[in-house]
Amino acid sequence: MTAAFQRARRPEQVAARREAILNAAAAMLGERPVADISLRELAGRVGLAKSNVLRYFDSREAIFLEVLDRTWTAWLDGLSLSPGRGSAGFARETRVATAIATSLIAEPLLCELFSTMGAVLERNISLEVARDFKTRFSMNTARLAGTVRACVPALDEPGATHFAGAAVVVVAGLWPFANPTEVVATVSAELGAPCAADLFSEGLTEALVNQLIGLVARAGRASDLRASARPDPLPR
Repeated sequence: MTAAFQRARRPEQVAARREAILNAAAAMLGERPVADISLRELAGRVGLAKSNVLRYFDSREAIFLEVLDRTWTAWLDGLSLSPGRGSAGFARETRVATAIATSLIAEPLLCELFSTMGAVLERNISLEVARDFKTRFSMNTARLAGTVRACVPALDEPGATHFAGAAVVVVAGLWPFANPTEVVATVSAELGAPCAADLFSEGLTEALVNQLIGLVARAGRASDLRASARPDPLPR
């Protein structure tokens, strides 16, 4: 960055500086995990002092939360689900859940950020940043829930919300195991274990399919119970 850029104070220049920081953070995530990126390294990539970066974001974590929000929103923008015709054996639910899993597998940046959200990125942020991020997080969760429910009419609203949240949790839990250290990968290969990437792909797909089928089955069971509890109509 030039000295002129560093001295910029107009709103559009401040916005440009924030954008440069976010772009650098996203680029670095393509090279290494969040845990290996320091604020000092990120500042150096942008060409600013560490103290200058903190003028525009509360912390390193706040930067990556913003990248997470943008990445998730972009993923939702591009998510296209085609449920097809319903058929026996939960075929529609299997297609929808598999499509979501496949789409997530193709987004390693989003998976990486989900995996560090609760344990790392939400640990060093201000109340204002937390409130803003969690509000947008809830909106994106509701957006995914609405998309799934539109494709799976048998799913009730609580079930759709649960599924959307579970998708994030499952990705967060599985992703670290999809990226083992070289030592762990070597030992796993010696033991004949499947490729870590394959385990992530298969595990995520299986988990989301089972989640969606289970939630739909539970919603159907609750509907049947409500129907059976209604009093019989009076005879005419």
